[in-house]
Amino acid sequence: MSNRDEYMPGPAAGAEVRKDGEKWTLVLVRELRHSPEKVWQALTDPASLREWAPFDADRSLASVGPVKLSTVGTPTPQISDTRVTRADAPTLLEYRWGENEMRWQLEPLGDGTRLTLWHNIDRGFISMGAAGWHICLDVLDRLVGNDPIGRIVGGEAMKFGWPRLNTEYAKQFAS
Repeated sequence: MSNRDEYMPGPAAGAEVRKDGEKWTLVLVRELRHSPEKVWQALTDPASLREWAPFDADRSLASVGPVKLSTVGTPTPQISDTRVTRADAPTLLEYRWGENEMRWQLEPLGDGTRLTLWHNIDRGFISMGAAGWHICLDVLDRLVGNDPIGRIVGGEAMKFGWPRLNTEYAKQFAS
């Protein structure tokens, strides 16, 4: 297991903001060194989600239907009764998280995967969301590579470069 204390995220990159009417969407693209099948497992399996995601799920996200997502790292867990609306393994996963729609697309890229996340998010939280997902996706990448460092969410992300990332993304999105 790698040393969690040595982890520090790289510079803000691979994110953009799209506006459609009053709706804002954060789009994050990440190239991972692992197959879509392996990445899909990490995105849908509750035990894997507990290792990297900002929420826990009460069942696998790999099939359409109701699911409970509980936030982690918040003073009180927010539990969302939600549903998976699309689960086309290993290419497309869509679900709601609270009021936000999430869409994950996985495309083969050589031996790896191009992962794209669309997250409808309140304008005021976009750079925070980008910073949080940046760290989560780093942790996801290591988990899938059998080099887990453990979930870094909520207040704990403050110790791992989140404030710097938040500032960097805010600058990128301001232009």
